[in-house]
Amino acid sequence: MNSYGIPASITLAQGLLESANGNSPLAREANNHFGIKCTSDWKGGSFFKDDDAIDDCFRVYHSAEDSFRDHSEFLLRKRYAALFELDKDDYIGWAKGLKQAGYATNPRYAQLLIDLIERYGLYTYDRGEKAPEKIYREERVMTEIAENTTKEPEQATAKPPLQMNIHEVKQGDTLFSISKRYNLTTEELKNLNSLKDDDLVLGQLLLVSK
Repeated sequence: MNSYGIPASITLAQGLLESANGNSPLAREANNHFGIKCTSDWKGGSFFKDDDAIDDCFRVYHSAEDSFRDHSEFLLRKRYAALFELDKDDYIGWAKGLKQAGYATNPRYAQLLIDLIERYGLYTYDRGEKAPEKIYREERVMTEIAENTTKEPEQATAKPPLQMNIHEVKQGDTLFSISKRYNLTTEELKNLNSLKDDDLVLGQLLLVSK
């Protein structure tokens, strides 16, 4: 947040949503909490799984911290440049801007992020900045974006939450009803989310795609 001006609440909410609360196979096995795919200049490890294509290549990180850092650097692209002109505590603007910039295909993506931020009070991690600080940050970040535009391909995108198929537990939901809705068995649903019992909590996010 301090380095790039991305609201901490946005990073946290995206991490929660993209990784199904850290329970997705990609997060557990590759420390990839944002579904970021490999690009031609990626020099780290690779994790292959079917996505938009068979055996799509996803980035592997040594730690969750590395994943969060790379996510901030991943956004330093021309398509997201306008977002860095927003205040770094404007989570609503950032949520809507990410959707408009094509970060995700889910039409409710912005609202999903805002709901998570407000439900868990993630905005308390955000911090404002004074005008001179904002001007200095914008100039530095825009320079980095300009440099990245010439050297890094724009082909990689973060995996959209809609394609990840995340279900938010509502009143009356059971493992059986949710698994039936998404054409899974209850055991498959439990394995996808590392659940040890059948207990669910209102508002819980479940990964529901194989």
